[in-house]
Amino acid sequence: MALTLAGTDDAATAGDAPLSVRGLTVGYGGSPVVFSIDMDVTPGAMTAIIGPNGAGKSTLLKAALGIVPRLSGQVAVFGRPLARARDRIAYVPQRASVDWDFPTTVIDVVLMGLYSRLGLLRRVKARHRAQAMECLSRVGMEAFADRQIGRLSGGQQQRVFLARALAQDADLYLLDEPFAGVDAATEAAIIRVLKALKDEGRTVVCVHHDLSTVTEYFDHVFLLNRTRIAAGPVATAFTAETLQQAYGGRLAEAQLDQLALA
Repeated sequence: MALTLAGTDDAATAGDAPLSVRGLTVGYGGSPVVFSIDMDVTPGAMTAIIGPNGAGKSTLLKAALGIVPRLSGQVAVFGRPLARARDRIAYVPQRASVDWDFPTTVIDVVLMGLYSRLGLLRRVKARHRAQAMECLSRVGMEAFADRQIGRLSGGQQQRVFLARALAQDADLYLLDEPFAGVDAATEAAIIRVLKALKDEGRTVVCVHHDLSTVTEYFDHVFLLNRTRIAAGPVATAFTAETLQQAYGGRLAEAQLDQLALA
């Protein structure tokens, strides 16, 4: 269940954006999945990565983190190489990618977010458990601290992984489809926590699939379909034109009308 962010010691790209990507290309079996992506994440904002199924949204995030290898490209975090800034990043993977049969409790999962501060022996002290419980409280899961992680519902599991990310006390939070397959109460709880992080000056980036909540939840968008389509504030980049470009013209006019876009 522990997460390791692999990656090379890239040269930092220009500027000090929370996440800056230049020329990122990723391929599987010799075929590019994402091609020549440039991306600069706005600090202190919530950004949604949007595109159709198979567009490379999760691949972009994982490649930027070094979880999957890149064919080319550079990544910087707050102006520094990824390898030298991992302690400023918290990552919440897709729930479907996690082995929920792993024999561990909820509190132990959250304590994993504190490993960098526990030292080599990882001796958990009372203050560490108190910090973990505070993070569980923020996501409404403190009553489940001793529950085996596999016995939780999907929404509860997602809240626990968000609590683990909170325990890292990071500056940049990267989440891969945090609202996928969760109930309405969990979605509301997650977005409250993410907006609170933004209010604290943290930066939040989410791979997101629900177009109907983009304008309510996010400040910026990054649209892609294997390559970059558009990026910027929601008001200017999340339009009927850019969405049709990203989705290959497959969105019906009725869908766009419901979004009340420019």
